[in-house]
Amino acid sequence: MITSVNKKAYPNTLIVILGQDNGRSEFEEKEDVTRVTDQDGNVIGFNFFNVDKLIDYDKLPNGEVKLSEDELAKLNEKLAAAGFDDKLAYGKPTLVYGYVKTCEPHPDSDHLHVTTVEVGEGEEHQIVCGAPNIAQGQKVVVALPGTLMPNGEQIWPGELRGVDSYGMICSARELGLPHAPQKRGIMVVPNDFEVGAEFEPTKCDELIASGKITL
Repeated sequence: MITSVNKKAYPNTLIVILGQDNGRSEFEEKEDVTRVTDQDGNVIGFNFFNVDKLIDYDKLPNGEVKLSEDELAKLNEKLAAAGFDDKLAYGKPTLVYGYVKTCEPHPDSDHLHVTTVEVGEGEEHQIVCGAPNIAQGQKVVVALPGTLMPNGEQIWPGELRGVDSYGMICSARELGLPHAPQKRGIMVVPNDFEVGAEFEPTKCDELIASGKITL
């Protein structure tokens, strides 16, 4: 679940994204809430208008919003009051540390690689990566589907040159870290980082600044 605000383009509105928009969307509006479904009828998001009636809008950051339990409860109360049966819930972290279990050349590219990445609790995913320094045995930062990146990009399953890719292995620049090296390459984190743990931007940026993380 991605929750965000754009105070300039969509003032006093909270946007909730639950899934990828594939094709034509349908919209149902009730009492300051719009439910968005895809062409197959799956709920992929909600827009909450006049959201300052529910939560303290002025205190929300511009961009991605991490809702408190109280804020989430108020949104669910609003959904019920408007007549929607849906209920919002927290998901697992989507920006996590991963372990590159395998790394093979892409069959239809001279610079892409096809990796298998462990992301915790026995979960593994195939991710296509174009970074020149990607290699088997690394610990990296993985943006799984449902991640909103600092530049506003949403991460969803896709394919690169005909090969399925479930997420993205991230560079420090893509993660928006202030001390990110200004050259191509994914960020490799220390071996003692726990696979599946949520990415810690301040900790990683401090390690880059001190030279303990390079690329």
